[in-house]
Amino acid sequence: MKTVQSADGTTIAYDQVGGGPALILVDGALGSLALGFMEPLAAKLSPHFTVFIYDRRGRGESTDTHPFAIGREIEDIEALINEAGGEGFLYGISSGAALALEATMKLSHKVKKLALYEAPYDSDVARRQAFRTYRKQLAEVLAEGRRGDALGLFMMFVGMPPEHLEEARKLPMWPLCPRIAQREVGCSERA
Repeated sequence: MKTVQSADGTTIAYDQVGGGPALILVDGALGSLALGFMEPLAAKLSPHFTVFIYDRRGRGESTDTHPFAIGREIEDIEALINEAGGEGFLYGISSGAALALEATMKLSHKVKKLALYEAPYDSDVARRQAFRTYRKQLAEVLAEGRRGDALGLFMMFVGMPPEHLEEARKLPMWPLCPRIAQREVGCSERA
């Protein structure tokens, strides 16, 4: 594992595999290097790209600063692009897709191409109202310090059935996840 410093001094942990033009994979809300969600994709792409997978700030081995701001995550992506030679491709999944899109808008001179998968945007009026209700409930749960419940609320909002949530709470990765829940309030500010 390697590290790079972001503009605000946050340490961003990353791995890289392969050879070729730089491709940075921006994981979703619950991703981390330790969980390995991006490793199979990185392996498939590595014959064609130098693939960077990383722990988003506040996750895994990356450090964090407060308050949370989407702009800080964009700076993290820029630090990785700079580490990769100053330009590269971006691929983002879920909330990582939203970040990759934001990064491309800000860093268009450094991003050669962009690919998004399951970006969390929805123009349905009822869904947008449900999102506002969810954010209010999430903020209340977090204000009470109930991060595990906040994560459960997040998972149900994105479509996980209650019975699957109960099974997810038993997984070894569950203890790694609740500290991430608070960040998702900030990530969702623009939606």
